[in-house]
Amino acid sequence: MGNHALLSASSSHRWLNCPPSARLCEGYDDKGSDFAAEGTDAHALCEYKLRKALGMEAEDPTENLTWYNTEMEDCASGYVAFVLELIEEAKKTCADPVILIEQRLDYSKYVKDGFGTGDCVIIADGTLNIVDYKHGRGVLVEAEENPQMKLYALGALELFDDIYDIDTVSMTIYQPRRSNVSTFTIPKDELYEWAEQVLAPTAELAFEGSGDYHCGEWCQFCKAKADCRERAKANMELARFEFRQPPLLSDEEVEEVLRKVDDLISWASDIKDYALQAAISGKHWSGYKLVEGRSNRKYTDENAVIAAVSAAGYDPYEHKVLGVTAMTTLLGKKQFNDILGGLITKPQGKPTLVPDSDKRPAMTTITDDFKEDN
Repeated sequence: MGNHALLSASSSHRWLNCPPSARLCEGYDDKGSDFAAEGTDAHALCEYKLRKALGMEAEDPTENLTWYNTEMEDCASGYVAFVLELIEEAKKTCADPVILIEQRLDYSKYVKDGFGTGDCVIIADGTLNIVDYKHGRGVLVEAEENPQMKLYALGALELFDDIYDIDTVSMTIYQPRRSNVSTFTIPKDELYEWAEQVLAPTAELAFEGSGDYHCGEWCQFCKAKADCRERAKANMELARFEFRQPPLLSDEEVEEVLRKVDDLISWASDIKDYALQAAISGKHWSGYKLVEGRSNRKYTDENAVIAAVSAAGYDPYEHKVLGVTAMTTLLGKKQFNDILGGLITKPQGKPTLVPDSDKRPAMTTITDDFKEDN
């Protein structure tokens, strides 16, 4: 099976919503990404720091980490502090909680050949605690009903349910670069019920490559997203508005377009990217050709440029104040606040239209202000 299960926990959100996508993605190479590589490095650092903090044997991976930086160091330290807090909490009611780090968890009882790795598992006093570290700063990951976490929990129960008297399962996502710590707690029996009624039958469909295709936000990380016919069909539905100008659409039509427009834009950009990569590999698209984009001139040797310009009597440098992020890195957070706290302002962000489910508070508009004045 290699390192990744066909029905992996990390892709479960997708295959539970769109069962045939699991087999469909098998035909695509795993290109990997810088984000994934950075996440792998961050996990290795977290594992090392946590083992060390708990007095376990551990080898420092830092010099082998391509993406290591001070931010990653801070994130890993924060994760360790968080887990140690959970352990301290557990010790209040349980003398010797069980702590497992990077534990292989097998949930194949419900999902054929299914397994994954839990970052940290803590068992104490009837509660199974699973913590998952996420280094991503792009997508906010919620623990609420998170299928990846539920699969890990089922794998952990498989190991420990008979030995310890577990009645509650608690799952936490620790995502420091989004300041996100999200916990979801569920009675064990409810988790088993979901496993038998929803997970097992859907996983069976996915393993066979059957079931219905279904589009949604889970398409984002699907390898087949550019040439998936179902996604094309869903996006083409908007074509029935015949690209009429906005004022000619009813409010209901505008709302329908709004609901789908982000998917449409991302789908269109996936198609362009797919076509470009195919053209670079030699495919000819009728009516299109591959050309060289514009490029900017650049120096071949910066030090030689500095020397030559200085020798001619000119100053080769531009002088400008460091940006807020670079200045924070230079001074450190505490010193930055001490020295510059009174000189920082945060202007109002640009108005953005988002769905009601977004957690940010609504802005007041001109009409709202007008209503208040009357």
